[in-house]
Amino acid sequence: MDWKLFIKDTKNKFANLNNEIPNTFEGFNIMGKEAKKNGIVDEKTKEFVALGIAISTRCESCIGMHVESLIRLGTSREELVEVLAMCSYMGGGPSITFSAKALEAYEQLKN
Repeated sequence: MDWKLFIKDTKNKFANLNNEIPNTFEGFNIMGKEAKKNGIVDEKTKEFVALGIAISTRCESCIGMHVESLIRLGTSREELVEVLAMCSYMGGGPSITFSAKALEAYEQLKN
């Protein structure tokens, strides 16, 4: 999979849906902004939680978007792999499969 192209396509689809349901997207964006802000738990940690949920729910779009955010936040490959080990442990075979996708996304998006 070409993760850069996949994320671009996903964002285009979101934009199209946003045109149809702008109030829903506005509410979602307000909720996301509040949830992601640094507090007692920093944004990077929150993005790792979101990535774990994305892996467990097998949402490739979410994996790509959260990996992209983790890269923006300066996540190292080593940090990511350590979190992916925990995701794999908690979710078994399906999570191992989607953790591998997350690592692939990181490697493509980081370059």
